[in-house]
Amino acid sequence: MDHGQENITVVDENGNEQLCNVLFTFESEEFGKSYVLYYPIGAEEDENEEIEIHASSFSPNENGEDGELLPIETDPEWEMIEEMLNTFLDEEEDEEEE
Repeated sequence: MDHGQENITVVDENGNEQLCNVLFTFESEEFGKSYVLYYPIGAEEDENEEIEIHASSFSPNENGEDGELLPIETDPEWEMIEEMLNTFLDEEEDEEEE
């Protein structure tokens, strides 16, 4: 997966493909992995005007594209991802206010 990529196709446990918007990607030196945060295209906001955001780690293939999405398996990784997401959302809010 290219770090500038805007869309990815995610295959769920039933083999269904779903096109998703990439919110952002980042690398963690602490965990030695790359991560992608994304949400399904056409996802509807809930009553709090929020969209469910998904996160996965990924390892690019040899040519630096695509790669395999892997589940996040540890609490420290989830905490780091939540912190990155909150920082990203705060920055987005600040840009909208300006």
